[in-house]
Amino acid sequence: MRRAAVAVVAGALAVSVAACGKAGDNEDSGSDSGNKSIGLLLPDSVTTRYEKFDRPLFEAKVKELCSDCTVNYANANADAAKQAQQVSSMVTKGVKVIVISAQDSAAIKSSIQAAVDKGVKVIAYDRLAQGPVSAYVSFDNVKVGELQGQALLTAMGSKATPKSKVVMINGDDADPNAAQFKSGAHKALDGKVDIAYEQSGLWKDSIAAQKMSAAITQLGAKNIAGVYSANDGMAGGIATTLKGAGISGIPLTGQDAELAGIQRIVAGTQSSTVYKAFKPEADAAAQLAVNLLEDKDIKSLATETLTSGSGDKVPSQLLTPVSVTKDNINDTVVKDKLYTIQEICTPAYAKACKAAGLE
Repeated sequence: MRRAAVAVVAGALAVSVAACGKAGDNEDSGSDSGNKSIGLLLPDSVTTRYEKFDRPLFEAKVKELCSDCTVNYANANADAAKQAQQVSSMVTKGVKVIVISAQDSAAIKSSIQAAVDKGVKVIAYDRLAQGPVSAYVSFDNVKVGELQGQALLTAMGSKATPKSKVVMINGDDADPNAAQFKSGAHKALDGKVDIAYEQSGLWKDSIAAQKMSAAITQLGAKNIAGVYSANDGMAGGIATTLKGAGISGIPLTGQDAELAGIQRIVAGTQSSTVYKAFKPEADAAAQLAVNLLEDKDIKSLATETLTSGSGDKVPSQLLTPVSVTKDNINDTVVKDKLYTIQEICTPAYAKACKAAGLE
């Protein structure tokens, strides 16, 4: 009886610990299955795409390609130290391939090196992490910035002059993509407008809102002709600040084609976003992961080579981004079934949707 009671208590504790692990650190996608286990580490849960699209699409594609594979998942919740611990945990679990979108591409280098030293292969996903990664999957991020900059100029029209003052809110410097977006945007904008205020919004709507408020104070509300925002999340905070300052009708860019961003485009408070189709990216990462897991060649998949911040030459697969404005919502995010008309055109946006031909 005593042994039975101990067993029951131990079993209950095991269930309790498992449940706590699932809720606390978001590592919940199955147990290790030796050579058939893949780790997926995403950087944050604030950016809508990761939990809503990247994770489920990646897991579904892995299952399609390898029915007996399991995916162990964790989200860093914007904490670089936590992500480093998650890499170590994945290695301890025995995963053979880790797919990681780095919260901090430089800080994760030693963790990636430690994983590779244990025989684990690492794929950099969406952001090019430093260290000995086997492959990288993303979009042409300089092109993303160029598309953003060009969309801003197009929306400004005749007001796009070398004297027109533009506010530029970039992403987090810890994300190597942010520097590429910035580079591409400058390539499109430099010499054509006056970038009168430029700061990092750290990928946070609240920080971007603060920086926009500071820009208004510094430049004057009537003197701002357009705003470059590196993504839709920050654009949300910026749009709120602009409205609060009584500023309307000026172009505002974004990126990621978040639902809220698409709705702002419909309503006219954001002029554009950049659509980086999540499914092709997640599918590509899953195919690379399974190939590496099964010791298959990846040369036909990763046909380009990029150099990371640590100087490593990385086989890369780069996909093509698309600029989205009010004119092509139907032909992009709706056509690809990212969102339905019903999801976009909620009652608050019904009138604007009708005017935009979204019915």
